[in-house]
Amino acid sequence: MTSGASLGDVQLLHSLLDDPLIDYRQLDDGSTVRTTLPQLFVAMAVDAVRDFPQLRPHQRHPWHALLVQLAAIALHRAGRREVFTSVEDWRAALLALTPDDPDGAAWCLVAPPYRPAFLQAPVPDGSLLSWKSIFRAADELDMLVTSKNHDVKASRARGADVQEWLFALMSLQTQEGFLGAGNYGISRMNGGFASRPGVGVAPSGYWGQRWKRDVEIVLGYRERIAEQRGLASSGGLALLWLIPWDGSNSVAFASLDPFYIELCRRVRLLVDGGQLLALGTGSRVARIAAKELNGVTGDAWTPIDTAAGKALTIASEGFHYKLVSELLFGRRFVGGVAQSLEATPAEGRLQLVAQGVARGKGKTEGYHERRVPISRKLRRLLIEDRDRVAQAAFRRVTQIGDMRKLLWLSLATLFNNGMGSWDVSETIKEKATRFSQPFERAEDARFFDDLTSEIEADDSNAERLRWQAGLVDRAEAVLRAAFDAGPRSAQRRYRARAAALSRFRSALHGENSPLPELTHHWRQRNEPSHRDLRHEEDEVEAAAFV
Repeated sequence: MTSGASLGDVQLLHSLLDDPLIDYRQLDDGSTVRTTLPQLFVAMAVDAVRDFPQLRPHQRHPWHALLVQLAAIALHRAGRREVFTSVEDWRAALLALTPDDPDGAAWCLVAPPYRPAFLQAPVPDGSLLSWKSIFRAADELDMLVTSKNHDVKASRARGADVQEWLFALMSLQTQEGFLGAGNYGISRMNGGFASRPGVGVAPSGYWGQRWKRDVEIVLGYRERIAEQRGLASSGGLALLWLIPWDGSNSVAFASLDPFYIELCRRVRLLVDGGQLLALGTGSRVARIAAKELNGVTGDAWTPIDTAAGKALTIASEGFHYKLVSELLFGRRFVGGVAQSLEATPAEGRLQLVAQGVARGKGKTEGYHERRVPISRKLRRLLIEDRDRVAQAAFRRVTQIGDMRKLLWLSLATLFNNGMGSWDVSETIKEKATRFSQPFERAEDARFFDDLTSEIEADDSNAERLRWQAGLVDRAEAVLRAAFDAGPRSAQRRYRARAAALSRFRSALHGENSPLPELTHHWRQRNEPSHRDLRHEEDEVEAAAFV
């Protein structure tokens, strides 16, 4: 049955299988094409999709994950390991996933309440009279919680296009957390106030390349995921919107397919006066009984903290260089199968893609995305000699942290009128922290480019020393930039500046230098650029009396 065919007093509307609902921009000429889901899969298979113009940034990972999971489930049920190349094959494979709904109701955004609709569970009694929550704008339905409309304005999408409702519904059902009584979150995160991370390795390119690669990877790891996580290797429930839900019962985790696509809220899309809207109501329990798993569900894009036994939660600082170093090089986290490096031909260019929304109690603490190029040599070393790369990365993490501490102490000395940093007020501490933050932010931005330069250099020791010398120069530049915020009177100003520089440079040349390798190098070369500190202090002090 195609879109618009009548069934009682509610029609089947907006079929993903038959109606062009999804816009994508073509890679070759940038023109926009509106397509069905099977047509989109064909375009993705030949890497013809540049991007999705209506997709909001925080929806990128759940959309990618949904497309991968749908394709992998359909291919597995069809007994295939390679993606289909025809629209007819994709449509047939997707429709075969819903044998109890051969008319395609489960792939429509609007269907009678007692029947499944896309990402919407059937209502057992078929009545929505008691459902009190009304969403008249697509972004009201979305998971994104803003604080007093300061970040992203709410209720902007009234009269939204159908695909905006599709993306909002997808975002809600596959990445939402706990939001008060009756509003439970998904199973694929560590607790109700956590977040669903999206971390994987992707070919350098566009949506189709990554989608195809991830589909092949998850199919290859299917049995291992099922065995490790206690999921059903065959006959498991894959599409949770196919079964009725009255809000009082949970689905057992062991009954699920390894690629299961969940939904966490009881919502239904309807048409009122020609416009889409959504009705919602609460539930007594979470849809999936998996609270004790702490997000360890076999998700392809979720790193697991092995010591804590829980899924990664994205904090407000996002994917900073220390966290990404742990994800790429460390032993603390075990990446999902999408982080596998072996699944792409050796000549292919790769990048680590990390995406997700940081959530708090009743608020959103930002969308975060970071992409880190992985060169061929770095990839080979990560496979063959991971410890070498990890040692280089974490040495740099430590040295940046030590340099920031030294910079902080020097700034505190400056703001304390040159009287030292061992006994300063809270105001001075806060000021020193604020002025030292740009240093670490700048090092964060360049961290992986600099690290790759060391790894790929013919003389890695020389490259490391060059980076350390640059680190000193950049820290000192931040210190000097703060001079204008120091004491204003002439006598105190020059004394404070001289004392701050002395603190900074004497620590670098001392026995407890934060960069001992560089200090030893300086001593061996007796470089004139690092002349006697007392002489420079005398010059600065003398300037006060000129």
